[in-house]
Amino acid sequence: MRQPGSSGTPVILATFFVAALLQVLPLPEVLERGRPEWITMVLIYWVIALPHRVGVFWGFSVGLFQDVLTGSVLGQHGLALAVVSWLSLAAYKRLRVFPPLQQSAVMFMMIGSGSLIAYLIQDAVGRAHLAPLWVLLPALVSAVVWRPVFGLLRLIRHRFMVR
Repeated sequence: MRQPGSSGTPVILATFFVAALLQVLPLPEVLERGRPEWITMVLIYWVIALPHRVGVFWGFSVGLFQDVLTGSVLGQHGLALAVVSWLSLAAYKRLRVFPPLQQSAVMFMMIGSGSLIAYLIQDAVGRAHLAPLWVLLPALVSAVVWRPVFGLLRLIRHRFMVR
């Protein structure tokens, strides 16, 4: 039986807040280039877990929040995360049943696509500072840490009965 107020929106927002903190946490310069895309991973998880509630609008909104948070070109992450959300919505039924290694490979492709879209926008306005291949390093690191992040978010979703 569903209890009043158990929709879980505050829990979803809290996970995005924690991901945002991890996204801007100061790291040594050597580790900075390989920082996982925390916000993108959390977004993909919620799209896969709750496709009827979290979708493209969430992706665009969270992306705009990330633009403001990181001082990026306004709309850069908004567009990138909207596309990633759309890709996740298109494939969520398959992603749920993929084995872990295959799921991580798909995460690399989806997060990498979002990163390349953000890079193209930065390049178009003259703010790209890295070679395009360096842009894929965070996507690779994100794919490696995807399964533990997935497990933690799933535990949170079940613990707080997010539906």
